[in-house]
Amino acid sequence: MKRVGIIGGGQLAWMMGDAAKQLGVELIVQTPSHLDPAVSIAQDIVLADVDDVHGTEILAQKSDIITFENEFVNLEALAVLANQGVCFRPRLTALAPLLDKYHQRCYLRDLGLPVPQFFALEQPENIPSIIAHLGFPLVLKSRRHGYDGQGTYIIDDAASLEQIIEINQPRNTAFLIEEFIPFQRELAVIAARSVDGEVVIYPVVETQQEKQVCRRVIAPADITPEQMDVSEAIAHKLLNSLEVVGVFGIELFLTAAGKVLVNEIAPRTHNSGHFSLDACETSQFEQHLRAVCGLPLGNPALQCASAVMVNLLGYEDSQSDYQNQRQQIATIPQAHVHWYGKTASRPGRKLGHVTVLLNQHNQTAACEIANTIENIWYSG
Repeated sequence: MKRVGIIGGGQLAWMMGDAAKQLGVELIVQTPSHLDPAVSIAQDIVLADVDDVHGTEILAQKSDIITFENEFVNLEALAVLANQGVCFRPRLTALAPLLDKYHQRCYLRDLGLPVPQFFALEQPENIPSIIAHLGFPLVLKSRRHGYDGQGTYIIDDAASLEQIIEINQPRNTAFLIEEFIPFQRELAVIAARSVDGEVVIYPVVETQQEKQVCRRVIAPADITPEQMDVSEAIAHKLLNSLEVVGVFGIELFLTAAGKVLVNEIAPRTHNSGHFSLDACETSQFEQHLRAVCGLPLGNPALQCASAVMVNLLGYEDSQSDYQNQRQQIATIPQAHVHWYGKTASRPGRKLGHVTVLLNQHNQTAACEIANTIENIWYSG
């Protein structure tokens, strides 16, 4: 029986629980709190922050392989363990170009993948020339540790840019500036690569965001075969170049001219792939465990015509488990409610998600179902 250590104990690790049972895999989780979701599915836990290398040393002693639920790790410190023979999947060299968003942009550009124009904000005196080149609006991003819209700002004027930089100055936040893409749609694709180099790709999906936080995912995306091919080719090229073992999430822009650009790479399972738990033959979580354990990859195909996934986001500070809303949502035909078991709600926090399977590929119907779910959820 393989023992897989997971750095991170949030919902992404929690959702590996059922797949681990099916595959006969033991999960050991490194996470800072007994209250974190994945504690309930782990055979053992190491109570430590995800960047606590001593905690990872203990995790390594209990595990055959170590993988990642999030990317907030200290790669330099983990490299010492890797040099001592600890098996990380994906390898640290696959993560190294991706954790800093400026370095990630450079890697993608140098690989020949299409990305927005971007600049590192290293010298304040360079700001006027960057503004002159990009114009407004533009996008300001923290180079490290940004997720779910945190650390990402849409900037409309020079005064707002100066204000945000000044607010973040005490934390010495490093920033990336890039052009604002007036996209037609946001897309995403989940891809997995095995130890032997086999790559499988899930259907390209449309993601619908609000304040840079994912609200909905529609699978498959309503795009042309050519746009689908381009998206899949990006996934193949990226995973093979990095020699990834495991699942990656790739966020994309579809421009008004029909061009596909890479937005960001998540070196792990991803919110845009949650629909796969109920809609695909092999979920992204089972696929990730298969890959890191050296097992054959599973079939990523949809088992229904289409699916819509809606995130259940916190909208208040509360200790409620929202059972009434969840029960109402569960009565929707072919709805599957996944509740992460978090003990506290706060605005924007991901508390769960719902996937509804559809018998036809109909964008309008998918959006209507998503509206119904959100009306129940946010009605309180």
